[in-house]
Amino acid sequence: MSQAAVISHAAYAEHAEALGFWRKYVFSTDHKTIGKQYLGISLFMAIAGGFTAYAIRWQLAWPAAGIPGLGAITPHAYNSLVTMHGSIMVFWVAMPMLLGAFGNFCIPLMLGADDMAFPRLNMLSVWIFFTSALVLLASFVAPGGAAASGWTAYTPLSDTWTSAVWGQTMWLFAVALEFASFLIGGINFLTTAFTRRCAGMTLWRMPLLVWDEIAASVLFLLSVGPLVAGAVMLLMDRLLGTGFYDPSKGGDPLLWEHLFWFFGHPEVYVVALPGFGIMLEIMPVFARKPIFGYRTIIYSTIVAVGLSLIVWAHHMFVSGMDPRLATPFSVTTILISVPFAIIVFAMIATLWGGSLIFDTPMLFVIGGLASFIVGGVTGIFLGSAASDIYLHGTYFVVAHFHYTLFPVTFFGGYAGIYYWYPKMFGRMMDERLGKLHFWLTFVFFQATFIPLFLAGIGGTPRRVFMPSAYPSFASLQPLQVMATVATIGLIASQIPLVVNFFSSMFRGALAGRNPWRANTLEWTVDSPPPHGNFPDPPVARRWPYDYSVPGAASDWLPQVAETNPPAGIKVQRAS
Repeated sequence: MSQAAVISHAAYAEHAEALGFWRKYVFSTDHKTIGKQYLGISLFMAIAGGFTAYAIRWQLAWPAAGIPGLGAITPHAYNSLVTMHGSIMVFWVAMPMLLGAFGNFCIPLMLGADDMAFPRLNMLSVWIFFTSALVLLASFVAPGGAAASGWTAYTPLSDTWTSAVWGQTMWLFAVALEFASFLIGGINFLTTAFTRRCAGMTLWRMPLLVWDEIAASVLFLLSVGPLVAGAVMLLMDRLLGTGFYDPSKGGDPLLWEHLFWFFGHPEVYVVALPGFGIMLEIMPVFARKPIFGYRTIIYSTIVAVGLSLIVWAHHMFVSGMDPRLATPFSVTTILISVPFAIIVFAMIATLWGGSLIFDTPMLFVIGGLASFIVGGVTGIFLGSAASDIYLHGTYFVVAHFHYTLFPVTFFGGYAGIYYWYPKMFGRMMDERLGKLHFWLTFVFFQATFIPLFLAGIGGTPRRVFMPSAYPSFASLQPLQVMATVATIGLIASQIPLVVNFFSSMFRGALAGRNPWRANTLEWTVDSPPPHGNFPDPPVARRWPYDYSVPGAASDWLPQVAETNPPAGIKVQRAS
């Protein structure tokens, strides 16, 4: 980089230090602050999502008792809780945590850039997202109640003005704002990754988290368009009386399902890929060995992105669509398991023979990997039209879906929090509280959803206000009680994280630049990094996974290292 660029870089950082509180911490264009804002909003929305989960499970376990804090609820209110729980956890927790928070915080630092390509657009994206969260939360108190058509908003439940009145319309506006936010963010991610890399940072030297954030952004940009168009048509049906989804006016309710799932299934991978990226980034650090199959993982990710666009109708085997479509969509559904199986086996191979360090980030990675495998295996039953006809409307789907998303969203997200917290805030989180948080979360998660697999195999229907009222399923009611007790335990298990997160800001041990002895560029700057990130523009001289290289003086070689680290260099362990 030229001397003029270096001077400009220094002036940029000096200018940032002169900003007042509001411009520096609230209306900030600094990608690190914006990443923290996304993280804060997502964790707050997780509280709302957790409360809805508690209310849903209590109703299913003890329907006659009333829900503590809410009292007796109507079937419509129950449907609203189910709708808002799914919407919040997918769109307002998983996406902002894995894309908004870690994507914003890590991508420029990992690429050696001083900020995102479009800092002002970045600020706009987080404030649009914040507005969407306010609109969604306000819909709880809208006339007629919150949206009650499920997080998938199936028509005809969602396309008439009488369905939740304002609540459903506010839900649509909130989703539209959220999508606008992540469209802006995705464009920023892609532009930054392809135009702002430091010297020496070739595509094949980029960390896997950056690759996965890019893949998720591309997939979101390719898949969201049809749903945006479908949402506009749904709003027109509700507000203007058109009939895009009304058979009596020549419309077709199945059109919405196709438009929704064309986006809805890729959305699973929009969330899963950054979660995998976090796990893949942390795993070699705590295994002290190179990632296995770096390029194979990247190629598998690209294949998964392509296949994810042609599998959507396996959600619709029982919808009434032409049954001749079942076979091709079953085939593509089974095929997409191949690239993800390759990624999973690469992760297992990375662990094999490593000098494993079981600090909290690694525990969450291993727990998330083990749980995701269960989700992948159970998905095979739903990818086959023959077995899906029986299982589709049952709690088997609920359990499978949570075993797919919870490991990458929460286990992966928690791993990322514990791993990058020292870089975000300059202090270490407490390991004892972290391990307590992991073990409680892991045990109660399994205890919540394993009973629901059994309830689903027994035929217990999902989306039903009171399944115990049906004589055929009354004998399975103890499984609902077990799942509810475990859900309450799972929610309570997050208390150690809250205590750890805030107490560590003030009382945690000082982190230093590189407490984990990691190789990527973010660990070469101060913790937390200054505005502008790098005092001098870095140069990437190697890939990011040189661990335990034969003949090296240390078991880690930072990307900026020309030769081995000097003998006797002091490194700091977190434990």
